[in-house]
Amino acid sequence: MVTLVKDNMLMSTYNTTYKTAEEALAVIKSGDRVFIQGSAATPQYLVRKLAERADELRGVELVTITTYGEFPLAEERYKDSFFINSLFVSANVRDAVNSGRGDYVPIFLSEIPRLFRSGLMPLDVAIVHVSPPDRHGYCSLGVSVDITREAVLNARHVIAQVNPQMPRTHGDGLIHMKRFDVLVEVDEALPEVDYSLRVTEKEKTIARYIAEMVEDGATLQMGIGAIPDAVLSSLTNHKELGIHTEMMSNGVMELVEKGVITNEHKYRHPGRIATGFIVGHRKFYDFVDDNPLILMQRTDYVNDVTIIRSNPKVTAINSAIEIDLTGQVVADTIGKYQFSGIGGQMDFIRGAALSEGGKPIIALPSVTNKGISRITPLINEGAAVTTTRAHVHYVVTEYGVAYLYGKNLRQRAKALINIAHPDHRERLEREAVERYGYL
Repeated sequence: MVTLVKDNMLMSTYNTTYKTAEEALAVIKSGDRVFIQGSAATPQYLVRKLAERADELRGVELVTITTYGEFPLAEERYKDSFFINSLFVSANVRDAVNSGRGDYVPIFLSEIPRLFRSGLMPLDVAIVHVSPPDRHGYCSLGVSVDITREAVLNARHVIAQVNPQMPRTHGDGLIHMKRFDVLVEVDEALPEVDYSLRVTEKEKTIARYIAEMVEDGATLQMGIGAIPDAVLSSLTNHKELGIHTEMMSNGVMELVEKGVITNEHKYRHPGRIATGFIVGHRKFYDFVDDNPLILMQRTDYVNDVTIIRSNPKVTAINSAIEIDLTGQVVADTIGKYQFSGIGGQMDFIRGAALSEGGKPIIALPSVTNKGISRITPLINEGAAVTTTRAHVHYVVTEYGVAYLYGKNLRQRAKALINIAHPDHRERLEREAVERYGYL
């Protein structure tokens, strides 16, 4: 482990001290509500150490958004000790949330900070992951500012995992060490993700359709996954693009280096990339480190529809699990199964729709891996609508683009059937005719 430089004068001035994980986590008591930072900033060392206290604790509520890496607190053996109250369900807590060892709070990402600030969800403890303090005593929340800043400002007690491998980022994530009650040192690599490894020919085809829709000078928002990464790879011949997004990944770096992303036409923060959190590989984290180009912001700002719409030609690219023939988008549930969360999809779909020249886009493969159509007559029983039919403008599959804005129900059904997988079109047409009488 690398020994961090500790400025004793700073620590004495602000009454902050380094302690062991065991000492720091001793403050957590049964029945407490504990916030744990997410994304690639998930404080995995402290998560593992908290799991070691399971026998001493009962009914500790853990508040999280997407967490990465190992998350033993969600394991069944700890069900009496920890309850996962997720604000956005990730793979490592999905089983707990759907098995009674946890639950999900349906909420827009832009509104989560208000839960903490207003006292609707008071936090006893916040566990966060930061860069080492600079000579002025400021640490950085690194790759995950999103809802974390508000958690730090409102929790009764804050434990900071201090890691030299955490990128130091600019923007809202700079927090003075006096806000932390205790610091725990660790030298540990961040979780890495490379969505480009999941891109197939299907995603590449979808990406080409979307790339044709992106205008020079547009402001981009991309969701998580293979399709957004494939889209970025298809934009190398575009010019003067900007980024204002809740999250970003590796593909942005190449476009910056090629001069495609310049941010010069943005109304908000021209010349800079605005984002709430970052997930990628180590090379991308190194690119982000101390880079003034990257402006990390809290989600109640970066996901604010008023802020989003003020930028030109906002092109929002988001994914879906299924979409029915009226245009209702299901993006966070598979039937009754809670798969992910509402997140920022609605924030950006609406913001793009209101932006001058904006394009809200829902992109999805036409079928699942098992060949089941993702374009359906009705959404699956128990599934929840993430984005309403009134908000949807463009839907893209590997078979083309359906434009739904201003279209009536029959016209929408026909447009969506035209981009469905050919094996399912006849059945979808029969269902639509039965419902509407004709197409």
